[in-house]
Amino acid sequence: MKTKVIKVNGINPEKELVMEGAKFIKEGKLVAFPTETVYGLGANGLNEEAVKEIFIAKGRPQDNPLILHVSSTEDIKPLVQFISKEAKMLIERFWPGPLTILFKKSNVVPDIITAGLDTVAIRMPNHPIAFGLIKRSGVPIAAPSANTSGKPSPTSASHVIEDLYGKVHMIIDGGATGVGLESTVLDLTGDIPMILRPGGITLEDLQKVIPSVKEDLSIIKDNKNIIPKSPGQKYRHYAPKADMIVFVGDVEDMVKEIIIKAKKITSQGKTVGIMATDETKDRYEEGLVISVGSRKNMETIGHNLFNTIRLFDEKNVDIILAEGVELSYIGTAIMNRLKKASGGNIIKV
Repeated sequence: MKTKVIKVNGINPEKELVMEGAKFIKEGKLVAFPTETVYGLGANGLNEEAVKEIFIAKGRPQDNPLILHVSSTEDIKPLVQFISKEAKMLIERFWPGPLTILFKKSNVVPDIITAGLDTVAIRMPNHPIAFGLIKRSGVPIAAPSANTSGKPSPTSASHVIEDLYGKVHMIIDGGATGVGLESTVLDLTGDIPMILRPGGITLEDLQKVIPSVKEDLSIIKDNKNIIPKSPGQKYRHYAPKADMIVFVGDVEDMVKEIIIKAKKITSQGKTVGIMATDETKDRYEEGLVISVGSRKNMETIGHNLFNTIRLFDEKNVDIILAEGVELSYIGTAIMNRLKKASGGNIIKV
């Protein structure tokens, strides 16, 4: 397959270029594009054959549901059975933005989108290119992250090109993404509003609107028997080529343990990568040290996380030793991604 790469202004997108991408969507083709979270791989969400191509291009398991992206609240109505009072409150507060909401689906939504479940995940992205692409295509766009399934999510067009060039029809290069982590997924179809995947919109943010919101236990604890209602629940994701170990606990204790572990690994003739923070990066003498961001501004860690994992891949390290962060606010989303990336290989110190 020939892949067309076009560069589009991420702040003021050129209308004719966005229209070109929308034309591809209408024709049932695959278009990778930036959102404020990560790059998405889009297809017409109402065209079952086009959606099948997403799974093929990514190598994605068929039981992993997709998110439908819309450009207005009116777009939601044909896709769902009803919109609850809670959903309306959250839409008013957080849309457009990095919040995905689960609704009971209508018959309009193909089963391939929902993995045969009776719920559908919907989001309105807050990115000029993504928003314009959806609006001009005139259809809801199904779009998981634009990477090979299981690899770190793409936060730049170069990541998409690395994974999917020759497998998709178009890649829209709109520069680096903002949040750097996929959207928060909130299930409103049960008795208790439940976060199925943490993201840039945190538990604390949501509880200010709906105090009863809880977090699903699978966010931090593994459950191999889970039937995924949301992307990111069941399978290993964001995985680097190297083995990864995540350390959690007091910062000083983490640093000491990583120093000991790094020395042991290098003494065995292996190369080690250390995912540090701005506050600790100068403490390490062994291995390739990359700061993922500042503990004083956790959003920087979320923004840089996937790119940092890919940098370690480029350097072909054998083992990555990563500092964990506190389980609060966006730290929960960061630890969720680190848990998935490491395959649950977490050491408490």
